[in-house]
Amino acid sequence: MRPIRSDTRRADAETIGREGNLTFVDLTWKEGKIEQWVRFGHPVCEERIDHHRRRFSFARGAVFGVNRWAANAYGTVLSRFDILQAATPATPMQTLPYLRPGGTLLLSTHGWPKVERVLQAIDAIEALGIDPADASLDHWRHLHNRLATAQPAHPYTRLQHRAWLKRRSLGL
Repeated sequence: MRPIRSDTRRADAETIGREGNLTFVDLTWKEGKIEQWVRFGHPVCEERIDHHRRRFSFARGAVFGVNRWAANAYGTVLSRFDILQAATPATPMQTLPYLRPGGTLLLSTHGWPKVERVLQAIDAIEALGIDPADASLDHWRHLHNRLATAQPAHPYTRLQHRAWLKRRSLGL
C-alpha cells in the first residue's frame, strides 16, 4: 500500500480518545485495481484495518486531499480527486462513501484531465514551500469552479497565502 505523502502529526490522548472530534477516511489499496490515498494533509492517527485497507483520522477543521483511482481489465474506470475540510460542529457537511461523519467539500473533480490539473496545482503550491493543507480554502473553491467551467485557474501565490494566514489569525 502506498504511504501518505505527508507526515502524521501527533495528537494528545484526549483528542484521539474522543471519536466525536475526528473525521475518519477509509481507503483501499489493491495494486492496479483500486488505489486510494491521501495526497496531502496531516492525520492525527492511522489504523491498518487489513492488508488492503487503512483508516486515517483527521482533527476538526483539518484540510486534506484524497485521490481515488480504479481500473478493470479494459483500463481506468474511475479517476477522482476530493479536497475536504474535516467536520466541525454546527456546520453543514457533505457525506462521501469513504468519509465519516462527513466534511466540507472544497473541491471535487473526476476524469483524468481534471485530476491532473488538480495534482499540478498542488505541486505548484508545494514548489512555493507552502503545505497544501495550509492553503486558502477559497483557493480550493476557486480551482473547483474553474475546473467545472473549463477555465484556467489563477495560480496560488505567496502574497495570497500571507493574506490568508493573516485573515485566519484574526479569526475571520
